[in-house]
Amino acid sequence: MIGALRGCVVERRHPSTVLLEVGGVGYLCAVTPPTFAELEPTTTVYLHVHHHIREDAQTLFGFLTRDEKDTFEQLISVHGVGPSLALSILAVHSPHSLVDVVATSDVAALTLVPGVGKKTAERLLVELKNKITSSTLDDVTGGGSSPASIVGSVREALIGLGYGTDEIRDVLRDVGSAGDAESLLRDALTTLGARRA
Repeated sequence: MIGALRGCVVERRHPSTVLLEVGGVGYLCAVTPPTFAELEPTTTVYLHVHHHIREDAQTLFGFLTRDEKDTFEQLISVHGVGPSLALSILAVHSPHSLVDVVATSDVAALTLVPGVGKKTAERLLVELKNKITSSTLDDVTGGGSSPASIVGSVREALIGLGYGTDEIRDVLRDVGSAGDAESLLRDALTTLGARRA
């Protein structure tokens, strides 16, 4: 099994595959679009690799961080989620963002992924909550009051105040995630109040 590769990017092949030369051998690795954009030809890179083996094919999936690889492996362990869908989810949501989405059961955020409808998103959220344990949440967010957990707390507070999912998503995107939960909630409420005025 191949767990990691360090080598030179020889070429990028659309939509999101890179050819990596390691010791004179070329390895094709499927990557997320954000990773694809970063891997310029002739640059040296270290990729965490998931070696996916099926009866009819072997595919390498490359990730710049261990968090991405671990999240990918959690996603493909969910019934009905294959490698392509897992990559699509990671293309839209970083591991930190996905933790926030799962922790707050944000169906709307998950439906931003191409090919994921409301029913699929609801099922994925239920199954992912069983996969992403508290220790996993701490590993990905670094524990404590991380930006993801702060945003999650503010999101829950806004839901409790009766704001809609789309409204909350838009305002949190606008106000960012810097600062503590109290100041972030205050900024969000100020912005929402101005929009409703």
